[in-house]
Amino acid sequence: MRKLLVLALVGLVAQLIDGSLGMAYGLTSSTLLLVAGVAPAAASASVHLAEIGTTLAAGVAHWRFGNVDWRVVSRIALPGAIGAFAGATVLSSISTEAAAPWMAGILFTLGAYLLIRFARPLRTDRVGGRLRGRFLGPLGLVAGFVDATGGGGWGPVATPALLVSGRMEPRKVIGSVDTSEFVVAGAASIGFLIGLGSEGFLLPTVVALLIGGLIAAPLAAWLVRIVPAQLLGAAVGGVIVLTNARTLIRSAELDGPARPALYALLAVGWLAALVLAVRALRRTRRARAGAAEAATAAGVPSEASDAASVGEVPADLAATGTPAPR
Repeated sequence: MRKLLVLALVGLVAQLIDGSLGMAYGLTSSTLLLVAGVAPAAASASVHLAEIGTTLAAGVAHWRFGNVDWRVVSRIALPGAIGAFAGATVLSSISTEAAAPWMAGILFTLGAYLLIRFARPLRTDRVGGRLRGRFLGPLGLVAGFVDATGGGGWGPVATPALLVSGRMEPRKVIGSVDTSEFVVAGAASIGFLIGLGSEGFLLPTVVALLIGGLIAAPLAAWLVRIVPAQLLGAAVGGVIVLTNARTLIRSAELDGPARPALYALLAVGWLAALVLAVRALRRTRRARAGAAEAATAAGVPSEASDAASVGEVPADLAATGTPAPR
């Protein structure tokens, strides 16, 4: 019972993070399950099965708020499902000893990416036009494969790529990626079912993660009003990097002074990322405040001034991390 309560707490924390950033449910859950000693394939399989329920709830909510571009969903979900199925098949065929450093390496890389991404403002200058299938297809294929083999990664790979393209509103990027993840999670679960059998899913773990995630869904809406996404992203990235570094260092059989030196180096990098995130957040808020004051003086509506200040950071992500209801 104590273990199930801990797993439910893991699902709750992961959903709070995902609801605030539009990503990292799988990354956070898989990392914490690996730390708890769950085998890599079983961890990814259980997380993806739980995600079927959490992504369905998230997709319905985004649809009701008008945050979904169904054209993008239709072009990224199917390739994502193919990539996820292939990734689940690959991970299921690897031994636990070989899969552990592989999965830790993917999670470490994605955690480092989160650190870099949220340590600086993300430019999304609008360039007009629509996203083409020849971009969305390969993106979904790669993101789906990484998501299944790493236990997470659909959001960290797909969301930034769509944001940087500048062709979609941030709120629709998050809504479309979250909605299409339902298909990706289902395909990954089928792949794990074929590769591992039903015994590959830790059903009590799945139920606990799902319950925690469903409880956290409404709480995430409150959390985003308190914690800026810029800081939360850098904090989560550091946790993922440090926890998975332990597996990589152990696999490399590093001993002596090298191990504490590496941990110290990673901790310094995490601290530097947090400092840069705070500075980026302050610059963004000053820029938006200045744009709002200038617009007020010129008699321009506040909505237009907000749009003008999005050149440095998406307005929907800069302060809250999730799209505002519109």
